[in-house]
Amino acid sequence: MTPDEPPAPFDGKQFARRLTTAPGVYRMFASDGGLLYVGKAASLKARVSSYFNQGEHPPRVAAMVAQIAAIEVTATRTAGEALLLENQLIKSLKPRYNVLLRDDKSYPYIVLGGGPSPRLGLHRGPRREGGRHFGPYTSVGAVRETIDAMVKLFKLRTCEDSVFRNRSRPCLQYQIGRCSAPCVGLIDAAAYAESVRQATLLLEGRSDVLTGELTAQMEQASAALAFEEAARLRDLLAAIRHVQARQYVDGDIAAMDVLACALAQGVACVLLLSFRDGMNQGTRSFFPKLNGATAEDEVLAAFLAQYYGEQPPPREIVLSHAPADAEWLVEALSEQAGHRIELKLAVRGDRARYLDLARRNAELALAQQLGSSASQRARLQSLQQLLGLAAPPRRMECFDISHTMGEATVASCVVFDGDGPVRAQYRRFNIAGITPGDDFAAMRQALERRFRQAGPADVVLPDVLLIDGGQGQLRQAVEVLTDLAVQGVELLGVAKGEDRRPGEETLLLRDGRTLRPGNESPALQLIQQLRDESHRFAISGHRGRRQKVRQTSTLEQIPGIGPRRRASLLRHFGGLVGIKNAAVEDIARVAGIDAALAGRIYAALHGVTESGPAQAARR
Repeated sequence: MTPDEPPAPFDGKQFARRLTTAPGVYRMFASDGGLLYVGKAASLKARVSSYFNQGEHPPRVAAMVAQIAAIEVTATRTAGEALLLENQLIKSLKPRYNVLLRDDKSYPYIVLGGGPSPRLGLHRGPRREGGRHFGPYTSVGAVRETIDAMVKLFKLRTCEDSVFRNRSRPCLQYQIGRCSAPCVGLIDAAAYAESVRQATLLLEGRSDVLTGELTAQMEQASAALAFEEAARLRDLLAAIRHVQARQYVDGDIAAMDVLACALAQGVACVLLLSFRDGMNQGTRSFFPKLNGATAEDEVLAAFLAQYYGEQPPPREIVLSHAPADAEWLVEALSEQAGHRIELKLAVRGDRARYLDLARRNAELALAQQLGSSASQRARLQSLQQLLGLAAPPRRMECFDISHTMGEATVASCVVFDGDGPVRAQYRRFNIAGITPGDDFAAMRQALERRFRQAGPADVVLPDVLLIDGGQGQLRQAVEVLTDLAVQGVELLGVAKGEDRRPGEETLLLRDGRTLRPGNESPALQLIQQLRDESHRFAISGHRGRRQKVRQTSTLEQIPGIGPRRRASLLRHFGGLVGIKNAAVEDIARVAGIDAALAGRIYAALHGVTESGPAQAARR
């Protein structure tokens, strides 16, 4: 073949003949090297051959097959391994023709923290902290409702560790009977550990074991004439049964997910209705990116593989449509879960009722999504016309600065695409090294850090960059983009209107022009949404940073002060204010504090050196 001669077309039939019959994953590539599709197979040879056999394919599959220039395969030992590998590749590579599950919100869990007095709380995001995690739950509301019930039953603490360490007397939660006050030793370690164990049994879904234990303990206490203890156990049992009666569903449902898919106008909604330990954990709607898929069964098959590739599947999954490769999915999911998984379609009784509920809610959620999508498209087209862009913007970013009198300055960057917020790509920048309150310097630092990530050629650039502020902030953005040779970004400053009234904002362009679209403009409504989201994200980051600084005790920064000495000081003087008002001699009277350490404490709390007033105070 000469250099000018085009490459020979890909012979899919010949390629498939040489493949193994083992399970595995295949990847299809276009002539430009772009990844078209990632799929899994019980038999690589049979599955890949099916794309090149005679017969009609759906238009989407036919278009994909026509572009195939190469196929790569990875054989696996089992169906479960193929499912995991396919899910990993789809998540990381985002192939052109795969249905993609898009969900940028992490799932909420109940966490029972480690340590001698574990904390019960809500957690979402990476599991950096220790302790046991229970879930995932479909909504934060379901987690909070469960935590509320657990606190009433077992009186476990919910306060943050920083608060727990510095308590000198019980808080309001103890006063209203929702905490046993382990912070001040009103419950011994063994009794608290028993409460944690009982709560763990209930969270694990082993309520029958827990009620059996409590019943036996109640009978033993009654036989030993310990009537107060028997009455306490009786009341606890009654409370547990009350919670179960309120939360448990009818029938024999223990662990089950109900999945219904609705599809219209190129948009799909998969609604998940989840039950664990017989309790309804609520619903959640997903809107996967279809990439040309037109059938509900195909969408559900992709959802099952991707969602349960990351979340533990229940023993029973009820579906509104029969997915392709159902037997394969059952085998792979069962292997991954370590127990048999059932996919059910024809159901009766309670299951049919829940499936109908899921179907109706999926259709309602889809209708709402289509309405919001149409509105979003209208806003994008209006912004295109307002700014004179060649096409509607596909990516928009907005920056804002938040601080309190220059303290704990935080810059936010929020990202919107054609469908709305892309929360997984939001960023915050903790600003340092500037004059407190200098918003111009803060904006410059944030923009430099955003666009200097890996060189302009490698950074994903927005089509429109919004700056919340006037000419000064916009000038910083112009200078930063010019210095970093960033091109092709439309800059827009958003200056607040008179008396900060919404709808009267002035838009500042790079060339000096100003626009006042008015409150009725869909473009301004989109800009306001971006600006408000950026403002909210910046404020929440600033408050978190400021709170973290204020919760960090000054005592923790003093060499020689550990948890025990800090607790002794706080207990002796009743708090940090009392320590600040004490003389060096008074501080030295606390157990474990000698004169030298007392001097260092005094100096640190009053911002002086030991050679000055601290030593004078000792003399």
